[in-house]
Amino acid sequence: MKKIVVCFLILFLICGCGDREDKLIMVTEAGFAPYEYYSDGKIVGVDVDIAREIANELGKELVVKDVSFDSIIHEVKSGKADIGVAGISYTEERAKEVDFSNNYTISRQVIVVQKSSFIQEIKDIDKKKIAVQLGSVADMYVTEVYSKEYIVREKKYLAAIQDLKDGKVDCVVMDELPAQGIVSSNQDLRILDDVLIEDYYGIIVDKGNQELLEVINQVIDRLKREGKIDEYLMNHLSR
Repeated sequence: MKKIVVCFLILFLICGCGDREDKLIMVTEAGFAPYEYYSDGKIVGVDVDIAREIANELGKELVVKDVSFDSIIHEVKSGKADIGVAGISYTEERAKEVDFSNNYTISRQVIVVQKSSFIQEIKDIDKKKIAVQLGSVADMYVTEVYSKEYIVREKKYLAAIQDLKDGKVDCVVMDELPAQGIVSSNQDLRILDDVLIEDYYGIIVDKGNQELLEVINQVIDRLKREGKIDEYLMNHLSR
């Protein structure tokens, strides 16, 4: 009986390991169009297109997992995912926990307000209620610059937008491209002209996984040379 149990365990481990080796597991937070979002029940977006190219380069099947944004680094560090791709900005704090790829796109953080708002310029948001997505670069920036008592953090940026629409906050700080999509379908909202900050998005891997990182960087550099990333952006912005 013991021999049978041992055989089953060995078979399970072999099959399980083989199954994982054939897959590239990407973890993301699929509510950040055009980078990652649901369409017809599937997660799609610019980041998914890039990750699929990486998987193809590795000869693997791409598997995409949807988690909360503030869980992504933990998922990668714990080995539950191979890569984190979710519009993740490089920061020194994050770089202590994971390794970053070359950047693949620029991120502009903008301010969304109601059309009727008295807020006209960046300086006007001082001592006003600001909503951000928890763990995002917007969260980190406003935490450093503005008083914590005025900051409202939400798990998802759509919840932050809802806070704005409900009048619970005065503005939302977020990435420009998703903000443009939101404003286009919400006529009561607008984006301030000035950009609050600019930074860059990269892909994260577990600390020290240099072999995977080199492949990712090669793919990113090729896609940028070929103009593919701009093509992905235009494709998803037009949906």
